Amino acid sequence: MENQHSNVSRKTQELLQQYMLRKTNCRLEVLALLLKNNYALAHSDIEKQLGARYDRVTLYRTLHSFEEKGLVHSINDVSGAVKYALCQEACNQHQHHDNHIHFNCTSCGQTFCLNEVDVPAPALPAGYRVHSLHFSAQGVCGACGDAR
Repeated sequence: MENQHSNVSRKTQELLQQYMLRKTNCRLEVLALLLKNNYALAHSDIEKQLGARYDRVTLYRTLHSFEEKGLVHSINDVSGAVKYALCQEACNQHQHHDNHIHFNCTSCGQTFCLNEVDVPAPALPAGYRVHSLHFSAQGVCGACGDAR
């Protein structure tokens, strides 16, 4: 357990340095939460897990700066909540490359990034350009399906 905590701590510091973000306690803790979970987290999830250590505005600013730098991307899930997940390595502050399926589990309520499932770019008429593409699927995740 201690080794896992050490690995997450080292990874959070490396990521903040790689994305040229100042190392603050809030950023380190939010990033550690995102690394520990294999699903997207809503602001309220992060707030609950961190307790009252950081105010709501500080958490929003942290998530916003992560998204601006290309460290996380936001997902609008079926409930209308905005959730945040770590980006793939190809993202940066100039462009997100998150054209994958976001899977909403109807059993556990979690939202997962299925990075291995690419969404092809649509063939659009001349003059149209896609800036972002969102594809969401609903069903039962592997963990919930295995539990039945």
